[in-house]
Amino acid sequence: MCGRYHMGDGATSEELQEIIDAMNRGAYDGEIKTTGEIFPTDVVPVIASNRSRKPAVFPMAWGYTLPNGRRVINARSETAKDRPLFRDGMTHRRCAIPASHYFEWTHGGAVRDKYAIRPEADSAIYMAGLYRLEQGMPTFVTLTRAPSKAVSFLHDRMPVLLSREQIPAWIDPGRDPAPLLLQALGDVRVECIAPETEQVRMTF
Repeated sequence: MCGRYHMGDGATSEELQEIIDAMNRGAYDGEIKTTGEIFPTDVVPVIASNRSRKPAVFPMAWGYTLPNGRRVINARSETAKDRPLFRDGMTHRRCAIPASHYFEWTHGGAVRDKYAIRPEADSAIYMAGLYRLEQGMPTFVTLTRAPSKAVSFLHDRMPVLLSREQIPAWIDPGRDPAPLLLQALGDVRVECIAPETEQVRMTF
């Protein structure tokens, strides 16, 4: 689940614009995607602790690269601490991925409806994630959990969604992440988007 998400556009919230502006002030000279639909391998703004253990915005690529070249883009929050691939990230390298919303699709049939999902009360979402370095470039995965009732008809997993206030504690390597995982946001708004026009068709 969560194979794509959306980051800012002409209607970018002030909250997300602050993050984009902070990213644009950085020294990274590669291409960073700060608007539109985000795909695995894209380099995007991600929030993590800096050397002073303060929240800062860094460019990171979406997906851990395995020896066979395959990309892993998600990790189960319930087992990440026990998996060799994710254990160090869960302990020392946690991050938050800002977005406007993430996408899911219905399954089966000739036409798959596309849904945009975001917290009910927020103008931005922050997906909990882990990161590591690959040849000097930070790469991240998103953490998933069992879905809330609103999302369960689409998929059996959903991202771990954090409030903005939870981010400093989540990315602090000195904090235990387990309580924050239990406090993940579950109240979401699910909007069905017509694939042909990308216009909102119905809201639940």
